Amino acid sequence: MSGKLEKLLEGARSRPLTPIEKEEQRRSFAFGNANIENVRVTRRMVDEQAEELEKQITEGKT
Repeated sequence: MSGKLEKLLEGARSRPLTPIEKEEQRRSFAFGNANIENVRVTRRMVDEQAEELEKQITEGKT
């Protein structure tokens, strides 16, 4: 691996994720796992459920 690439990777490892990036990773993880179990699960379904969950949390229903 080149020195430049190693430096970029190290920088990425030490940089904290933003809340938006964390949410994107959470949804991607949820989709990947759900889709393994049921190929009919779509990213859109995961996004819709995540938004519904966020709405419930915001309204204090969970």
